Amino acid sequence: MMRSLYSGVSGLKTHQVKMDVIGNNIANVNTTAYKSQSITFSELMYQTTQAASGPNAITGTAGVNAKQIGLGVTQGAISTAISTTGASQTTGNPFDLKITGDAFFIVNNGNGNYFTRDGSFYVDAAGNLATTATGYNVMGWGVDPDTHKISQDTVKPLKIMSPENMTYPPEATTKAYASGILDKNDPFAATKNGKPVDVTVYDDLGYAYTVKFAIKKTDQEGIYNVELTDILDSNNESLKDVYKISDISQIATFGSSSSIKETTYIEAPIGGATYNDADKKFYKTVNLEDTFSDFEANRVPGVNYSVPSTVAAGTTYVKDDKITLDGVGTVSKEDLINEFHLIYNESTNTYFYNDGTNDYTLDSDTDSDWQTFLNKTNLGTFDATVNADGSVTFTTQQEFTFGAETKYDGANFVKEVSPEEAYGVDTSRDNVTYEFMISPDGQAQVTSTEIISGNQLVYDTSTGEFKKINGGDSVTLDFQSSTTDILGNTVNLGHFQDVDIDFPATSMFNNNGTSTISMVNGDSEGLGSGRRLGELSGVSIQNNGMIYASYDNGQTRLLGQIAVATFSNASGLQKEGDNLYSATLNSGEFDGIGVDVTANGGYMSTGVLEMSNVDLSAEFTEMITTQRGFQANSRIITVSDTLLEELVNLKR
Repeated sequence: MMRSLYSGVSGLKTHQVKMDVIGNNIANVNTTAYKSQSITFSELMYQTTQAASGPNAITGTAGVNAKQIGLGVTQGAISTAISTTGASQTTGNPFDLKITGDAFFIVNNGNGNYFTRDGSFYVDAAGNLATTATGYNVMGWGVDPDTHKISQDTVKPLKIMSPENMTYPPEATTKAYASGILDKNDPFAATKNGKPVDVTVYDDLGYAYTVKFAIKKTDQEGIYNVELTDILDSNNESLKDVYKISDISQIATFGSSSSIKETTYIEAPIGGATYNDADKKFYKTVNLEDTFSDFEANRVPGVNYSVPSTVAAGTTYVKDDKITLDGVGTVSKEDLINEFHLIYNESTNTYFYNDGTNDYTLDSDTDSDWQTFLNKTNLGTFDATVNADGSVTFTTQQEFTFGAETKYDGANFVKEVSPEEAYGVDTSRDNVTYEFMISPDGQAQVTSTEIISGNQLVYDTSTGEFKKINGGDSVTLDFQSSTTDILGNTVNLGHFQDVDIDFPATSMFNNNGTSTISMVNGDSEGLGSGRRLGELSGVSIQNNGMIYASYDNGQTRLLGQIAVATFSNASGLQKEGDNLYSATLNSGEFDGIGVDVTANGGYMSTGVLEMSNVDLSAEFTEMITTQRGFQANSRIITVSDTLLEELVNLKR
């Protein structure tokens, strides 16, 4: 009876332990990455009242089994469902991580390493990646400064926001390329200034500059000159002004080629120009509009002007001289109303004018009123007659101003013109000069000399495809190492780098007279584009645990990799509280280096945490069976007590 009593007690104790395990599981049903536990029971040792005996062949008796009485129950093992992954909980926090697989995060409190499945991390004030709950450092691998790759050495705290990681260094531009269509009918390419094309480049310090080029059409189809025209800083100010120099070539040159093209032809004066062999000059008869700078502004519509007979032939006038011309003509009623804003009275055949103060009646009998009005229109002396149809006949004298030196030959005004104007040559191209060998009759041998600076961009006229620029595919924008300003001071230009600019991506196809040619920094793969200083704009963690920083200059940098630990017997890890585990002899030792989470097919998910793997339905079922087991064991004690009571009562 005493044995049964103590067996019941052992049953109560063991079921109480199981209830403790169940209660702990239920309490941690919402604990991040909690791994549920389960308990197994083991029977206690047995008391043998009779040993087993084997069969006796001599006597013919059979064998007898041993007679044993059990002494109760005890806890066999408390196991952790460490390999069962909990459900995913989305948080949206990029520093929340969930491991898919059997690995553990490695964290350190300064004294030793611990292991956890709780991936709730944050960045502390020192820039270290740490656990949210305990502040332990998350361990991983750093980046080799020479190879810029992960160095899988002994794990160490991941300091992802160190001062050197807060910015990304600038880099000078070393490559650029042009692309698009250069339409041969583009009007801009045929002008003196050419088709403008710009590209942005960076220096070693990260400052941006706009390099301006001009693409100019030549006389030969399919050939263009590409010239460097200016370089502007970020304030849109020319470096010629910034560095106080006279020419942009003192800072940079674009290519080294130059050529001279000479063309000789015979030309006669055009446009009415005549040659005077006596003074070796050209003269041209000019109309009144071209003679007087204020003719169009002050002339009266309908009035014809002529030189008074008092002006002697051969009279020479210089710029801004004045002369009074005779004017005779009839101004229509419509012009008087529309041009001079007069009011016409048809019944009286008179005009009215209001100067804001007085009204004037204008007819042939009131010349004083006409004089008042016409003085306001810059007319001089006059006679005015209002006709029956409302038109007005004027005889007037009006003063005009000469726009240039002019000579009166007795019939017309003539002025000297340059040989270029006399022969109709193009003076808009500042890289072309002309020489004239003029014969007495005005015929001339004209020699044009074109200095081709910059670079010759050549296209195949049959296909429109790029052929070459300066005999190759690219031209170098060559920056000087230093220059001298107008005051004699040395200016250091060492922060600039030479830039190779490629042109094969351009073509000369028909695009309805519109060119789309443009330049961008970097090559076709974006290499050598240069960049400004970048500020840290974000941090992201990949599924292999690699941590990358993003910068506002478009660059990314590898900061490190979160290492993980795996164990041959993860169930042998010892719980330390705070979602932490420590290694034991039965789990296997941690080697201090760790592994890549993807080495065994695992991966990390960002913005997600692992939930508890507690199954409430199973726990409540276990709770019921545990309760009934506890209840049954309590009955053993009750019955044993009753038996003892009966035994004691025998004495009575």
